[in-house]
Amino acid sequence: MYNHLLINAGYFVPLVFWSTLALCGSKHENYNHLSNIVSELGAAGSKTRVLFAIGLLLCSALSIVFVVGLIQELRELQMSIIPALLILTFSFSIAGAAIFPLPHRLHGLLGSPSIALFLSPGLASILWKQGSSPIGMFPISILSMLTMLLGLLVFFPRVLSKYIGLKQRFFHIGWSLWFVYLCMVFN
Repeated sequence: MYNHLLINAGYFVPLVFWSTLALCGSKHENYNHLSNIVSELGAAGSKTRVLFAIGLLLCSALSIVFVVGLIQELRELQMSIIPALLILTFSFSIAGAAIFPLPHRLHGLLGSPSIALFLSPGLASILWKQGSSPIGMFPISILSMLTMLLGLLVFFPRVLSKYIGLKQRFFHIGWSLWFVYLCMVFN
């Protein structure tokens, strides 16, 4: 029962993240979610700097609570905890991005570990054996992983060059899908 309460925090991570983006984006003149990067909403000197940082720090804290519950549940089910541990890359990256605003050099450095998050659904599809894996896990894990990988298009400036915000949001859509799925199947 206690694990399930902690796991439910995972539902709130995407909710808080996307709400923060929407609210901060609405307060910026000429901000376009398709062409502007997320970090601009919390950049040093921006009018939404504090709100953005609070939202991201809340996401970080909620994701850590989520991971703790998920790890406990996976241990009880005698399943690998590695996919859950990889979620911590997101937890710490998003906190780093909140604490060190763009253009601080630590912003990008501390935000980078979350790139490994796509490994969570990828490894889950391998480590959580088909007989003991949750229903629908394989297609959702692959969809989530591929969507996150589309976010890596930000490293290819010539691809969708005018839509860096869209490319970045693919990553966020992918982890959001993964978090919600994990909450659903482990509750």
